[in-house]
Amino acid sequence: MLKSLLREPLLHFLVLGALLFGVDAWLNPRTPAAATAEIVVDEARIRSLGQNFRRTWQRAPTPEELQGLIESHVREEVMVREALALGLDRDDAIVRRRLQQKVDFLIDEAVLAAPASDAELQAFLDANPDRFRSEPQFSFEQVYLDPSRRGPRLAEDAARLRADLQQGRTSPAQAGDRLQLLQTRYEQLPQPEIARLFGEDFARALPALGVGQWAGPVNSGYGAHLVRVDAFSPGRVPPLAEVRAPVEREWAHARRQASARSAYEALRAKYVIRVGPGAAASAPVGKAP
Repeated sequence: MLKSLLREPLLHFLVLGALLFGVDAWLNPRTPAAATAEIVVDEARIRSLGQNFRRTWQRAPTPEELQGLIESHVREEVMVREALALGLDRDDAIVRRRLQQKVDFLIDEAVLAAPASDAELQAFLDANPDRFRSEPQFSFEQVYLDPSRRGPRLAEDAARLRADLQQGRTSPAQAGDRLQLLQTRYEQLPQPEIARLFGEDFARALPALGVGQWAGPVNSGYGAHLVRVDAFSPGRVPPLAEVRAPVEREWAHARRQASARSAYEALRAKYVIRVGPGAAASAPVGKAP
């Protein structure tokens, strides 16, 4: 029940709204000046300052260093409050971008508060199988035939050599023409890697060759080849247990994007947006009544 509640987008928006209300109250204080002139450095803040020092220097601060950290924090707070009072945060592109990033971060935190369940991950995998599908793999031998050397005899030479290879009268390593860029045998090579080495036409031709028989000639970017496929593993969508980490990562990314869009639309709906010539003069952008 609790996990289900934590995943509700409405709860995310309520939490985000409360946080934004707090930020707005901090940036635009409406309390009397006397109440805002107080800076409180409580035990929790002192403890946080000491922990940050310890993470950086791998030791606890001395009393003098801790007092310096407190004074540095007070100075920062004084300067920030004075800057806000003077409106120095307004029309500052860097400050505005940083505030936007903070809101985006709050949305991310709300989305990822509850981890994905197995059912959610399985549903995401079922809806996006191609993201996680393994590539077909081939183990094969090839014998290269150089078209520039064979000329019009290429088809005849290929037929004779194919018969010799099939009958075992010659070995693949000793047959054909030499090409140092290529090996005679390849083991469990994914189809995209085959396309990178031999070209797309060669890679697309392999699934139709069958297994255990010499076939060809098959054209590549180098010329012609006789090919025997010894093993073929078709691409498949693996079970969730095999790809849980990448599925969880992709699920979180998709969830963040969807929630960010929904949260933005909910926040944007609070405002009246006017765009175009004369919009600023007639009615500035502001909150909806």
